[in-house]
Amino acid sequence: MEQLCYLALSVLLAIVVLYGLLELHYFLRMCLCVLLARFVKRRCHILDATTVNGLCLSNDVDTLLYHMNNARYFRELDFARVDFYERTSLYRTITGMGGSVFQGAATIRYRRFIRPFHRFNIVSRIIYWDDQSLFMEHRFVRPSDKFVHCIAICRQRVIDVSMEAVMAELLPRTSSNGFRATARATPPHTLSPPATGGISNPAMDTSLAENGHAATPTATATATEAATPAATAAAAAAAHCAKLKPSLPPELSKWIEYNDMSSKNLRSGC
Repeated sequence: MEQLCYLALSVLLAIVVLYGLLELHYFLRMCLCVLLARFVKRRCHILDATTVNGLCLSNDVDTLLYHMNNARYFRELDFARVDFYERTSLYRTITGMGGSVFQGAATIRYRRFIRPFHRFNIVSRIIYWDDQSLFMEHRFVRPSDKFVHCIAICRQRVIDVSMEAVMAELLPRTSSNGFRATARATPPHTLSPPATGGISNPAMDTSLAENGHAATPTATATATEAATPAATAAAAAAAHCAKLKPSLPPELSKWIEYNDMSSKNLRSGC
């Protein structure tokens, strides 16, 4: 009996230490959020809005025990971003192209506080992107009447990859109409068999054949015709992505200008 008491006290002490040093609740909820987004929730288009549910608990409230602490809003955004990244395949696409993403800047406007033990939804969507950054809007919404408690704007910076290239990959691939940016392979029956000594691989220089001699006119024409569908598909994909890209909101333009000025001041030592 005494040994069981020591064992129970040891387990309790370990839990207290884990919660004190690692904030175990945060990591457990993050794991749950990833699992739900990856295996339970439906996939979304990259320009769709995603929603996660939240509840203001006793460890979220301010010192006056009257409303959710202001810092907790940014903490809740971690779960909203992870849910968005997983359901739209954004994070996998960035890392698959050799890049990485991190939080570059954030701003939030509080409108009305969230009381303890009240539920809320976080609605997340992309509002703009450029070659280096992705800009997301997060709204804390009351489920009962859709009242917006606050709005946060976050700038996600990507490195080692172009954000334009990432969006060019995601926009057609996940669109509802099934449009894809990748050029489909030309069916075999549309290609004439290469002439003797001709080019067997269209990716090779069309002025040379495998045996080093000039390619025959038939083989050169065949390679040119084979490249035409790919170029057409690439042009169509670029036009499709440009059409779907949202315009830069004026308030976001001012915020980007402020961040650029702040960066210049920091680099100059101000």
